[in-house]
Amino acid sequence: MAAPLSPGNLREAVDREGFAIVESVVRPADVEALARAIAEAGTEAWVRRRERDAFGIRNLLTAVPLVRRYASEGPMLEIASAVLGPGARPVKGLFFDKTSGANWKVPWHQDLTVCVRERRDVPGFGPWSRKLGLHHVQPPTEVLSGILALRLHLDDAGPEHGALKVIPGSHRQGRLDSLRIEHLCGSAPAVVCPVPVGGVMAMRPLLLHSSSPCLRPGHRRVVHIEYAAFELPGGLEWSG
Repeated sequence: MAAPLSPGNLREAVDREGFAIVESVVRPADVEALARAIAEAGTEAWVRRRERDAFGIRNLLTAVPLVRRYASEGPMLEIASAVLGPGARPVKGLFFDKTSGANWKVPWHQDLTVCVRERRDVPGFGPWSRKLGLHHVQPPTEVLSGILALRLHLDDAGPEHGALKVIPGSHRQGRLDSLRIEHLCGSAPAVVCPVPVGGVMAMRPLLLHSSSPCLRPGHRRVVHIEYAAFELPGGLEWSG
């Protein structure tokens, strides 16, 4: 089904608020196919929380080729291109699932790292970290400002399912320290962002966001794909 927002309106909403929700992006049959492919990913791809239920995959674009295909063509790429321009492509993929055994609260934060193929010391990039063998680094603010994340929901996500909460417009204030985050979260109204199964939440990484534990047992599966329309400097390469 076509997105209800025109490309121009979608881009305007993301630029102004830091996010937009597009319903009915992926058909039910394709949602089921993606869910099956993710469930069948090799055990080495999965991350566990405190040795309990498996809850995520970090290197999703490599671990699940079907996800890479969906991220690289069709409505997902159309949404990214509407915001970022015709050069948009997937550069990072994650999968999250909140279950009864992995039902955590996420405090207010910004997404501050990118994933690259190998470490190179480039001015403005750092600190570095490794997660499951993957190189992550905090880039300059202008790099983060050019990234768009698309969160494809494989289940309904309402307030009782741990839907994201955001501070609209907070992405325009750049990288925030802990005191500024605390001030904004105490003074600016938060918005809960329910997304139906097959829908997509488009958001900027610098948008302040958080989520609560699910109040109802079950799954809250999210395919999180980050897009960019530019190359990194200094020989750094996107991992995706």
